Amino acid sequence: MTHATPPGWYPDTGLPATERWWDGTAWTAHTRPLVDAVPQQPGLPGPQQSLPAAPYGFGPPSAATPVPIPAGRRGRGGVPRVVPLAIGAVAVVAVAVTVAVTVVNSGGGDGKAAHSPAATSAPASPPATAAGTHTSGTGAPPTADPALLVDQLNGITLPVPDGWEKPTSTVEDVTTMRTSHSYTCPGDSASFCYHGTVTSRTADQSDVSSAEAVAKADIKDAADSSYDKDLVGDLNYDGITSHTRTESRSVTVAGRTGYLVRWRVRTGAGPGGYVQTVAFPSSLGSESMVVVRLAFDAGPDGPPLHVMDTITSGIRPIGDATSGGVGSSIAP
Repeated sequence: MTHATPPGWYPDTGLPATERWWDGTAWTAHTRPLVDAVPQQPGLPGPQQSLPAAPYGFGPPSAATPVPIPAGRRGRGGVPRVVPLAIGAVAVVAVAVTVAVTVVNSGGGDGKAAHSPAATSAPASPPATAAGTHTSGTGAPPTADPALLVDQLNGITLPVPDGWEKPTSTVEDVTTMRTSHSYTCPGDSASFCYHGTVTSRTADQSDVSSAEAVAKADIKDAADSSYDKDLVGDLNYDGITSHTRTESRSVTVAGRTGYLVRWRVRTGAGPGGYVQTVAFPSSLGSESMVVVRLAFDAGPDGPPLHVMDTITSGIRPIGDATSGGVGSSIAP
């Protein structure tokens, strides 16, 4: 019989010292550093295995690779307990083959083998699929679609403007798209900045239930991470000198009632920009709050503000027939 592997973080055999999120049905695009990386043991599958490339650099385990075992299920010395399980599986198969041969040899000379359940019900591993796809028939769009940004963890897709990219890795481990062109951030920072950036994540404010409260609490963090001190401590644009709230209203996002807050921020160096937080409940599981942050540079080099509105209105649940597709991206 087949046992479903529960959702969780598992070692990614395609990215050394990295774990990938298994949602119970498919491998997602979400990764994080492996907390307790195990040294490669002779004869055991591990991160050193070479796997075929997947779109945008995401490499879920191949169909020939056993589903990885969580750190909490490892044996002594950090060796995965998949070894004794594999040995047991081999023993079961050996017994099944022996039974089948015995039946054939004693089948009365008719040359027909009786079908034994033991010989036909080998345990199956969960399907290894490309990141962003499902085998459950939900019609979820793949992350390879250049017109869609897929946030598997929160169950949504976002339309990708023309000329934007979906980076394979970022400082923040969140679903991200951004303008293709980068430039040296104004001010004392030696970092690279982008004229437009959009991220999707689960809200940090787990104790706040309303979309309005989440959006109003998140907007300052969204502004600071884009135009003030970033996660590595660099003071981009010489920091934010002031801000003005330009919008604050309810909005329907992916069929759910959410809330939108937008600031115009001014900085010590450079033209500053516009920052927006959109908060709304997910359609998945416990309906945790989802936060989509948008940051556009002000001035002629920044994307037009109407693109910010178009992205927000274009957010859909995964599998929605109106999620878009190749050729439906947004004009800048």
